[in-house]
Formats: sequence, structure tokens, C-alpha cells
Amino acid sequence: MPTLQPKSISWVRAMLLSFYCLLAGTALAASPSFECGKVKAGSMEEMVCKDEKLAALDRKLAEVYGAAEKKAGNEHPPVLKAEQRGWIKGRDDCWKSDDKRRCVEDAYVLTIAELQARYRLAAATGPVLYACEGDPRNEVIATFFQTDPPTVIAERGDRVSLMYLQPSGSGAKYQGRNESLWEKAGEALITWGYGTKEMRCTIKR
Repeated sequence: MPTLQPKSISWVRAMLLSFYCLLAGTALAASPSFECGKVKAGSMEEMVCKDEKLAALDRKLAEVYGAAEKKAGNEHPPVLKAEQRGWIKGRDDCWKSDDKRRCVEDAYVLTIAELQARYRLAAATGPVLYACEGDPRNEVIATFFQTDPPTVIAERGDRVSLMYLQPSGSGAKYQGRNESLWEKAGEALITWGYGTKEMRCTIKR
């Protein structure tokens, strides 16, 4: 039987070490921020553990949440922590959705963008002041954030709305829960509140 020379043995060891490092790196890259060995079978957490893209989104959310937590400081009441618990419940409720994976992915993507905007963790443009319908009470102040998807935080009086960029045939259209801002052709169409009339607005220089 042929014997390996010391030089050959060193080469084999180096190759094996590289192989194991590659395996370890792949496993690490596919792991979420939580321990997969303790998740329940059939749970949304198990789905995240088995899906590399979802696992990467979970790690990203953990990173963004950590940065937001530093910005929140001594937030009273502790809104961020309360919302985190609510978010986990919302993600886990995706088992009720017809497209469970899409529901889970959207939960991560939208929350990452929301935290980056609310806690100023992404580059921003603004604030931009919109004068609407010739009435000072209708002025809307908007700050645009380079998140993914892009977001805007709009303020009118003592109310604040977070909106996400939506597909549109022209201009840039943002949609929130009950508000929308559609900027096109040098003006903006803004709705503020459920069932309210659309306001025609211009940028106040």
C-alpha cells in the first residue's frame, strides 16, 4: 500500500480544514438569530430555520432591532419592546395565511423598513412641507427614508403616519394604514384618514 509523504499529508489536512470551514460557514449563514433546535415542528420559526432567505431576514431584523433599541434609550412607555412581542405573535399567526411563506417574508421586510425609518437608521430626505387646499390646518410634513421598500413618515397636526412605496404608473405613491401620499408632476395628492377626501397639495418652499 502506498504511503503518503508528509507534504501530501499536509495538503490533505489543509483541504479537509477548508472543507469543514466551508460547511461551518454555510451552516452559520443559513441560521437565524434564534436557536433552531428548540422550535416546534410545523411552526413559522421552523419555516425560518429551513429557509436561507428568511433566516437572513431574521438576522437582519435582530441587527436593526438592536440598533433601534439603542436609539430608543429610556423610551416611556417602552413601545419598542411591546411592539416586538406583538410582532412575533403576528409572524407566528402567518400559519393562517394562504401563502404562509409570503406572509412571513412580508412581516420581516416591512418591519425592518419601519424600524429603520422610525428610529432614523437609514438615510433620509426632508423634511418636505406640503401646503394643501390653501388651508394651514392641512399642512403635511414628510420625511422620506431610503429603506427597502422606501418609506415616508408624514405628520399632520399631532398625528403621524408611516407609509410604504407602492407600484404606480407614474410618480411615487406611498400607502399607510389610512393615509396615502402620491407625488407626481410637481404636486402631491394626499389622503389623511379613512374615507376622507383627497387633498391636492404643493411643496411649500
